[in-house]
Amino acid sequence: MTNLTEINTPQTSTPPTVTPFAPMKRISICDTQPVTAEGVRTLLSGSADMRFAEVADSLAQALELVRRTSPDVLMIDKAFGMQAILEWLGDLRTNEHTPTAIVVWGVSVTEAEALRFLQAGARGILRKTAGIPVVLACLRTVALGRSWMEDCVFRDSARSDRYPRSELTAREQQVLELVEQGFKNKEIANDLGIRPGTVKIHLKHIFEKTGVRGRYGLALNGLKDRGLVSIPA
Repeated sequence: MTNLTEINTPQTSTPPTVTPFAPMKRISICDTQPVTAEGVRTLLSGSADMRFAEVADSLAQALELVRRTSPDVLMIDKAFGMQAILEWLGDLRTNEHTPTAIVVWGVSVTEAEALRFLQAGARGILRKTAGIPVVLACLRTVALGRSWMEDCVFRDSARSDRYPRSELTAREQQVLELVEQGFKNKEIANDLGIRPGTVKIHLKHIFEKTGVRGRYGLALNGLKDRGLVSIPA
């Protein structure tokens, strides 16, 4: 199982400031629909700090593109299939040493899917229905080596802050930390030397205290709280 690794992220959700003399960031796209790629090309034509680079229409072409030109950002269409993209990200991280940051975007992205993509190495999560300012903010943030996720993906799982994290017991903190790392209930039980049923009880209390619904929400909150992903307000 792959644990999340720390990455450089902003402490606030404010979009990064564009430096006038910084080199233009190169943005490439791998999409199932050519017209979508042309839309991104048009969008970036008016940008002072980013330029459109190349287009790929398959994951195999995308891998070759990364090897050949190493764009600053590569946008991957979620329509290629979640499992195929996860495997592609795994191959990229294992076999390629590239600075290219990957943004996965799709018509819809659930919190569970977002978490799996982030754990697999994606640096940005974005919906195709996002507005132009949101798309540009995502690309700029990711191009600067940070991680970014659209707020609407996160909103459903955001905790209410009725109970501070410090209200959790020591054992609940341990369970929460393992959930944030992607451990399943049985693995948490083995790691802590307790029964799976006890893990479920702890999780029930954690959900009640944090106001978060579901283990994916806990993991995403953990990313946000530790500054591992920038989520605009």
